Parts: sequence; C-alpha cells; structure tokens
Amino acid sequence: MIRFFLGGIIQGSYQDDAVHDQTYRDRIRQVIEEAFVDSSVYCPVEEHPDSVTYDDLLAQTVFYQHVQLVREADVLIVYLPEASMGSGIEMWEAKQHHTFIVTITSMRANWVVRLCSDAICRSIEDFESFVRSGAFAESLERYQKS
Repeated sequence: MIRFFLGGIIQGSYQDDAVHDQTYRDRIRQVIEEAFVDSSVYCPVEEHPDSVTYDDLLAQTVFYQHVQLVREADVLIVYLPEASMGSGIEMWEAKQHHTFIVTITSMRANWVVRLCSDAICRSIEDFESFVRSGAFAESLERYQKS
C-alpha cells in the first residue's frame, strides 16, 4: 500500500484565521485514488477542518503529528499556488526521510520547490496528466529503487 500525504496551502500569508479555497484537495485525492487503488491518502484539512481555531497547545500537537505523518509517508503531494510556510516544512521533512515529493506549482524558481521536489507539475491539470499517463507511477517506482 502506498501512503500519500496531501499537503498544500491552507492559510498562506493570511494574517487572520482565513483559509484558501481547499477544493483542490478533493480533485487531487480523486486522481490519486483512481490511479493507485491500493493506497491511503491522509489529508490534514479533512482530519482537522477547524485547525485555524485551535489554541496553541492543540495546534502544536497537530502540527507535530502531521510532520511525523509526512516522515512516514511514501509520497507527499503539495499544492502551492503561492508560498506556504507549513508546506515548506513538510517538504523539508519529506526530503530528509526519502519521501517522494510532487509539487504542483508555477513557482519553479523557488529554492524549496526546486531543491526538494522530485517532480513538479505547473497545474492540477498537469498533475492529472502526469498521474493518468503512468509517468507518476514510473517515477515513483524508480525513486523507491534508488
């Protein structure tokens, strides 16, 4: 079974408890589950939909649990229409623990994106093509053998 962690922007640079549109998560999950039938997908927003309202103690607990789940995942998929501090940390931890990282972003010049990603897709449509063409599965298999 392949373990996926679905990361991506939640609050971004918002300075209050607002969150970015999270519907991208459903679309990415659907593509993954269609292509990788024997898989599990962990989505932090599904598990903690009200996380922006958590007090510091609960936020800290959940944050460290998520970092641990990223370390244990086989694949981190990160959606970044703009920078996200939490996603950057997840990418760093994933890289340190030999987790395959697919980043969906147009920020190809960003160092964290460039240096941590094993595959970069410019859009969700490009990600869908990457998965449905079989290129994702092939890339993951080569990575796991390395």
